[in-house]
Amino acid sequence: MSKDVLFIAPHPDDETLGCGGTIYRHLEQGDRVHWLIVTGMSVDEGFSPDRIASRAREIESAARQYSFTSVHKLDLPTTKLDEIGMSKIVEKMSAVMLSVQPQVIYAPYRGDVHTDHKFVFDAVISCTKWFRYSFVKRILAYETLSETEFGLNPDTNGFRPNVYVDISKYLERKLEVMRIFESEVGSFPFPRSEQTIRSLAYVRGSTAGVEAAEAFMLLKEVL
Repeated sequence: MSKDVLFIAPHPDDETLGCGGTIYRHLEQGDRVHWLIVTGMSVDEGFSPDRIASRAREIESAARQYSFTSVHKLDLPTTKLDEIGMSKIVEKMSAVMLSVQPQVIYAPYRGDVHTDHKFVFDAVISCTKWFRYSFVKRILAYETLSETEFGLNPDTNGFRPNVYVDISKYLERKLEVMRIFESEVGSFPFPRSEQTIRSLAYVRGSTAGVEAAEAFMLLKEVL
């Protein structure tokens, strides 16, 4: 039976870094796949009109590549989620949750070094309480290169995956989408380089016994 699956990205490209192959796998399985982008760029936040326009084109192109059923943009200020208050994030995210009613949710890992990821994670947890969002049956946290591996808080256990998705068939397509986000990609050893993305997929694959994989932490599952 097909499912509604929601990929929640603090910033465009997070979903591709952490879940690009998994998105394609869900699509192949016949699931309806949705994209929620929490932050956006604006002139008031110091972004040029040209950069805002190019980001819009990147989002549109990535959405076409993935054939998302729906794309939702909250347009909250990037890098400043800690300033606007959790209640506003939850209010906007809740509206999307109730509209999409996803059975499966992919969210960023709370221990990521970027504070936007932490606030998005906390909002997701607030928007998945069973008595308000009974349709949610599975929640997974994904890793984001350049964020997860730099979350060095000694008081946390770090990203410890317990779910692996075989993306051997989809790794090249994931890399194609990542190339759309030109400004976010750099040369190795930059974390968001093609070589690093490919290497992480192989490392996760070797743990799972497949050629390439994406790794997740299962946070909740209702069977």
